[in-house]
Amino acid sequence: MTALRLLDFLLTICHMLIIGFNLFGWVWRRTRLANFVVIMVTAACWFILGIWYGIGYCPVTDWQWQIKEKLGERNLPNSFVKYWADKLIGTDVNTQFIDVLIAVCFAAALIISVYLNFFAKRRKGAINND
Repeated sequence: MTALRLLDFLLTICHMLIIGFNLFGWVWRRTRLANFVVIMVTAACWFILGIWYGIGYCPVTDWQWQIKEKLGERNLPNSFVKYWADKLIGTDVNTQFIDVLIAVCFAAALIISVYLNFFAKRRKGAINND
């Protein structure tokens, strides 16, 4: 495996971990605050860096696309999720559908994380997911 292919693989793993943690890091009490922080960093990339680079900007995607282009891939979509949806399904998945799906899932994870971190009552004897 070449160094570029290894880097591409590692960035894919990094992407998957970030996405997974954004969506489900709130499940375990011990990771809830970290989940909120990672969601906020993701939102900052999308909306603050997005002012300069385009809404939804992800530096990890930017780095990975630079690697993929060096490996010869062309016409890469703006979204890592779109890229993998196309690969997994084997067709060109509608970009707007992917964007809406990402927005809905991200918003749901954000709402759950905010609720659990800042509004959920801490009750003695309550079932926790540690």
